[in-house]
Amino acid sequence: MSEAIYYVTRNRIEQSYVDNSSGFFVAIPEQAIPVPIGNILNKDTLLANLAKACDFPSWFGHNWDATWDCLTDSDIEYLALDLTLTNDINSEDFNVFKNLVEDAFKEFGKPQLWIIMASDDFTQSPIR
Repeated sequence: MSEAIYYVTRNRIEQSYVDNSSGFFVAIPEQAIPVPIGNILNKDTLLANLAKACDFPSWFGHNWDATWDCLTDSDIEYLALDLTLTNDINSEDFNVFKNLVEDAFKEFGKPQLWIIMASDDFTQSPIR
């Protein structure tokens, strides 16, 4: 598992830990910025909610390059992407975002991302 991205379920949050597959338990940091996602996750909804949650500057262009710039030029270290109410996830857009986070973490050591899923049953995932 990546050091940049962790998956957790609502149940695990209530138990206050995430298993990172290395035998250690990692709590979601209190400083993690919550990024709520509604019913649909695609590029537009993800970037709009991320910009709002992280208070991106007015020049933010709602594209992947601007997202990279805002995340890597900021003090943002931790994000918590809440997908518990999401019923439709555009996998291409979601994967681009996860790759962006992974690359930023490799280069700058931040941010780390916690993806909060509704259930432990990942076969019921809304990712298409």
